Amino acid sequence: MSITREEAQWFAQAFGQIVSSVSQAVLGKEYVVRLAVSALLAEGHILLEDAPGTGKTMLARSLAASVEGQEKRIQFTPDLLPTDVTGVTVYDQSRGVFEFKPGPIFATIVLADEINRASPKTQSALLEVMEEGQVTVDGVTRPVGRPFMVLATQNPIEQAGTYRLPEAQLDRFLMKTSIGYPDRASTVEILSGAAVKNRAAAISSVITTDAVCQMADMAAKVHVPDAVLDYVSWIAEETRATSETRIGVSVRGALAMTRAAKVWAASQGREYVLPEDIQELAGPVLSHRLVLDPEAEFAGATASQIVGRILTEVPAPKIGMPS
Repeated sequence: MSITREEAQWFAQAFGQIVSSVSQAVLGKEYVVRLAVSALLAEGHILLEDAPGTGKTMLARSLAASVEGQEKRIQFTPDLLPTDVTGVTVYDQSRGVFEFKPGPIFATIVLADEINRASPKTQSALLEVMEEGQVTVDGVTRPVGRPFMVLATQNPIEQAGTYRLPEAQLDRFLMKTSIGYPDRASTVEILSGAAVKNRAAAISSVITTDAVCQMADMAAKVHVPDAVLDYVSWIAEETRATSETRIGVSVRGALAMTRAAKVWAASQGREYVLPEDIQELAGPVLSHRLVLDPEAEFAGATASQIVGRILTEVPAPKIGMPS
C-alpha cells in the first residue's frame, strides 16, 4: 500500500520541524541538515569528510536532541578495540553469571569521530550493525533498536596514522558529504553567541523516536515509478561501464539511491518519486561508491565529476504528475 497525500503532507511538516530544530545549532547549512535527516529516516548512515571545527559534532548532538534520542560519541584511535565499540561480556563474581556491558554503539545517533584512525579490525566491528542493526558478541545477537544512525567523520587534512576505509564499508554509508564552512552572515551569528559553547544543549525535541520510526515506515511506502527505477539502474550501469572507474555503483548502491529518494520526495509532500529527486541526491549517495581507475584519477578525474557527467548523458524520464 502506498503512502497517501495526507500522510505525505504530514511527513513534510514533521521533516521541516526536525530540520528547523537542527538548524538552530548548525547555522547556514540547511542542505546538509536535510541530508542528515533524510539518512536517519531512510534508516541509513552518513559519512562527513570535513576539516575540524565545521560543526560535525554539533550536527550529531542537535539531531539526537531534536528526535528525543540518545547520542553517543566514539573517538576512534589506533588502540581502540572492537569491544570498545560493541560492548563486552564480563563475569560477575557476586552473582556467578556472565553479564553483557553494552558499548556506545547502543544509541540513537552514534558519532564515530575520525573513523579512519582506528584499525581495520575495529572498523569492521561496525559492518554488522550498520547493515543489519544488530551486534553479535560472544555468539549472542542483540538489536540496537530503532531509530539508529552512525554519523561518521573523517579529517581529509591529516592522513598520517589513518587507515583508509575499505570499499565494503564505504558502500554501507547511505551518503557521504561535507558540512563546509558557514557563510559570512552565519559566521557572524555564531561569533555573536560565542558565550554559548554547546548550541545543541538548547535544542529540545520536536518529535519522539516512535514518530521517527513511523516516518521511516511511511517513507518506505512512497511510490517509485518504473521509469524512475529504470533511470536509477541506467545511471548505476553507466558508472560501471565508464573507463574512468574500476568499480561502479553496486546493487546495494542503487537500492540506497531508491530509499533516499523516497524520503526526499516525502519531505516535499509528495507520495511519489521524480527524476529530480534522483538528480538532487546522486552526488551524496553515489559518488563515494566509485573506485576510480588510477590513470583517470592521476589525470584529475573525481567521483563527483563522473557522476555529474553521467547525469547529463543519461536522459531523465518524463513522469506524468499523478492526479
